[in-house]
Amino acid sequence: MIAFCHPTSGFKGEGLMNVRTRTAAALAVATLALTGCAGGTSAPEGQEGTSGGQEDDGSGALGPEALDEAGEAEITWCAQKDSSGQFTAVLEAFNSDPANEGVTLSLLEFPASTDEWRNQFIQRQQAESPECDIFGSDVVWTAELAQRGFIRDLTPYVESRADEFIPSTLETAAYDGSYWAVPLGTNVAFLYYRTDHLDSAPRTWQEAYAAGQANDGLIYQAAAYEGLTVNFVTLATAAGGTILSDDGKASAINSPENLAALEFMSQGIENGSVPPAVLTYMEEETRRAFEAGEATLAVNWTYAYVLGQDAPIADDFDIVALPAWDGGDASGVLGGVNLVVSAFSEHPEEALQAIDGITSAASQVTQAQKGLAPTLEAAYDDAAVQEALPFWETLRDGVRQATSRPVTPVYAQISRAIYTNVSAALSGEVSPAAALEQADADINEALTTF
Repeated sequence: MIAFCHPTSGFKGEGLMNVRTRTAAALAVATLALTGCAGGTSAPEGQEGTSGGQEDDGSGALGPEALDEAGEAEITWCAQKDSSGQFTAVLEAFNSDPANEGVTLSLLEFPASTDEWRNQFIQRQQAESPECDIFGSDVVWTAELAQRGFIRDLTPYVESRADEFIPSTLETAAYDGSYWAVPLGTNVAFLYYRTDHLDSAPRTWQEAYAAGQANDGLIYQAAAYEGLTVNFVTLATAAGGTILSDDGKASAINSPENLAALEFMSQGIENGSVPPAVLTYMEEETRRAFEAGEATLAVNWTYAYVLGQDAPIADDFDIVALPAWDGGDASGVLGGVNLVVSAFSEHPEEALQAIDGITSAASQVTQAQKGLAPTLEAAYDDAAVQEALPFWETLRDGVRQATSRPVTPVYAQISRAIYTNVSAALSGEVSPAAALEQADADINEALTTF
């Protein structure tokens, strides 16, 4: 567990300037789309009151031997709109590789909206449609899709490759003791800081808030939406807290550790460490305020670093992995996208072959050059990845120390319980203790629906 990462040398150097134009637009779109914070946060259609689990169709879990059984087939990859061209680049490389002869991969793009992206797939699965053989799934959807019987168990296959992946990314593919997805791309937030305001990056959240109070403040996403859930979970986890019990069947949010984190966040607004304006901020408001020189520190995703190279403060800021809680560990929350095999695919072996190729080291290098951060450890050693993502060391360290959001089929309701009640505490409507008590009740109620 990395408690603190010093700024990577050379961030402002010639290498970044050479790739700035090439990567900025792609990474901006790709990263926002994959964080899980880009879309709405209403409860997913059909999620409340669902029951069941993976239905046994007699085919069993897919293992590496399925690759040897693959024949000829046309495989459809359903994904969020490919605005940056990263999926298309990987698809073209797959189709041109002689090793994949017989399996032709095509891309079916769903809307850019996170909610609509998900709903398009859910509608097909409810109709038991074979149209989507594989699906690009937000990392927070694994449990729901598995519990509803919409995707295939990939445990033997994933276990055969487990050592290749950054461990934190594999956590997003697991549910109920099995693996249901293969990590494709990842993302994590960083601490941005003004180098002309601070001599060095804060090592703890306490130092970060103190630096904000002494200078122009620390900003982050605190509007009542998924971004606030991410920021609360980040601090709560660093403070030693958790959201659910180990078995995922009960709320654990009303704990001394989580209360300490929420009181700390609330006091930060009260004492001026954090400006009250953050209560309206999402990712873009945070980025624009930081680039406009309105804050000394900010928490934001990868894309803001690349776009910041064209801002007036380009030479006066840097990033580090998120800091530690004083006396505790560093933390962070993963964004990203995984690949799953539809339970209704008529070509599961060929679908797995496609996933095997899409998530190979060569494909990860290709996608990194379009701005999608790799999930494979080895990919970060590739010179092309390091050129395309000049902050690769800080990125990799941030991904390594990050954790997944609560793994549960009712994640949307739980997230809403978190951000609604945390928002009430930060705005002063209720005390932090009362907010966690209500969040605890709301989460336990949500957990009764599956």
